[in-house]
Amino acid sequence: MARRKPRNWVAGITTVSTYPPPGTFTKSAGEIARIMARRDVSPKGIGSGIRMIQYFINRSGKGLPERRRTELEKAKRILQKRLRESRS
Repeated sequence: MARRKPRNWVAGITTVSTYPPPGTFTKSAGEIARIMARRDVSPKGIGSGIRMIQYFINRSGKGLPERRRTELEKAKRILQKRLRESRS
């Protein structure tokens, strides 16, 4: 029986929309939100930053400590609020 090749779909993903500096996702929620909202980090806007945070949460899976997940979710909410306010 032939062995199946492991599906590492994340290995093929490249992005040109978000450039978070190393260590960004280890900071506080406010700091993460501030970094991800900057134009040099998310040139396509705040929505890109929100998606990158969610991507990080999803890829971390069960190995992400609950405390870190909570901070990342807070950062997402901060950015979502800013996005709503900017559209009003």
